[in-house]
Amino acid sequence: MKKTFGLIFLFACCARVNAQTAMLPESKHKFIVVAHRGDHVEVPENTIAAFKKGIKHGVDYVEIDLRTTKDSVLVIMHDNTVDRMTNGKGKVSELTYAQIQQLKVMDKRKDSTKTYPVPTFEEVLKTCHNKIHIYLDYKDASVQQSYDMIKKYGMEHQIIVYINSPSQYVDWRRIAPAMPLMLSLPSTVKNVDDLNKFLAKAPVALLDGDYSDYTAEIVQAATTAGVTPWPDIQSPNEANNWDKALELGFKGLQTDHPKALIAYLKAKGLR
Repeated sequence: MKKTFGLIFLFACCARVNAQTAMLPESKHKFIVVAHRGDHVEVPENTIAAFKKGIKHGVDYVEIDLRTTKDSVLVIMHDNTVDRMTNGKGKVSELTYAQIQQLKVMDKRKDSTKTYPVPTFEEVLKTCHNKIHIYLDYKDASVQQSYDMIKKYGMEHQIIVYINSPSQYVDWRRIAPAMPLMLSLPSTVKNVDDLNKFLAKAPVALLDGDYSDYTAEIVQAATTAGVTPWPDIQSPNEANNWDKALELGFKGLQTDHPKALIAYLKAKGLR
């Protein structure tokens, strides 16, 4: 989810929104494992089945992608269309929830006839409540509607929000100032001075970005500033990079192989 937000600096400063430090959800583990789009090694991404696998395997967070149907129902889908993951076609924003309900999510990586429904945000909250935290990749939705639903299920302290645009940053700060927000490390940040300037202009609780964009000095400086870096490491061969990520000083990673990463961390005495 690497993104650069040059405009967010000025936007956030000019808006003068509440930028108080937010508390992260409590975790029982000293090294955090985030399952990218759920634990989808054996089942399709962004399905209830993938989120339940994450719960079963002891993952700390499931990362989910939030979008809105034509009739304002919050659903989970990474792409802005349903083409890649389902037997249908079209943009999520141009389909009604009734149309979304007719779709079948398929695991196109495997020769399988098993299908899964597209989950709603409400179904995900019900599934995850008090069982696993949610890393909310905020694609396209109303902040007020989303936060109202989060409060309905008492999950205000079980969610972090990844920001994709300046307007999302401002809206979350205004509507839910205590919600922990995350941005990707910009490509312009090359050293500690760059990092400190970035954080002064766009205060957040967490940083994302590819693990390889960080140096040990940047990781340490972010941590010292009270900002938690949990970068992306997901790839087919990501296990080859886990040692390097630990050497850089990270205390959390987003992965496509959560069960294997947890086993690796346990062998290192980190879980």
